[in-house]
Amino acid sequence: MAATQDFTAAMKDMMGAFPMDMAAFEDAWKNSAGISEKASAIALDAAGKTADISVGWTMETLTRIGDLAKAKPAPMDYAQAMTDFATAQMQSVSEHLTAYGDVAKSAQSDAMALMMSVGQDVADDVTATTATTAKATEKAATKAASAATTTAKRATTAAKRTTTTAAKRSTTAAKKTTTAATKAATTAAAPAPAPAAEPVKKAAEEAPAAPAPAASIAPKTSPASDDGKS
Repeated sequence: MAATQDFTAAMKDMMGAFPMDMAAFEDAWKNSAGISEKASAIALDAAGKTADISVGWTMETLTRIGDLAKAKPAPMDYAQAMTDFATAQMQSVSEHLTAYGDVAKSAQSDAMALMMSVGQDVADDVTATTATTAKATEKAATKAASAATTTAKRATTAAKRTTTTAAKRSTTAAKKTTTAATKAATTAAAPAPAPAAEPVKKAAEEAPAAPAPAASIAPKTSPASDDGKS
């Protein structure tokens, strides 16, 4: 049987990935609860007053009906009683409707005052939030401008250092090249040294003498050959 996946950890991770300022929600909740309490108090007060008017009207009507139901000594008395009852009821209706109107007017005035108060509180909150946001934005802009200025200064300093180093290296290389060229030109312009005579003479003296050419030697005649000839 597959186990039911628990989404609690996933929801916690998701809510943790999107941090929110809970103080604002708490303040909004408190304000909403306070407004609801005041509005409920206005409505309950109006309902209580309306109930009191209705109960009073009902009791007055029942009392008049009781008077009307009493036995009269003559038929004309019943007619007078009906006339009095109708007149009293008309006056009662006018009075109680006026009372209902006063209650409604009072409730409307209280509700309007509550709404104005809420609107003023909201306007104050918006003003405070706007001022805070403006200050935060100004502060962030100031920090950004300061950071940009610092970065520009660092870049300028680095560029100056690089330019100075490159110029020094170029100057040094140029000096070395000039020196080398001067030495080469001096060496090329100097006369070639004359050959040394003494080493040649010494070499000639140390060389062995050439052998003399050998003399021609006539062949000797043997005595035997001489005797034969004779």
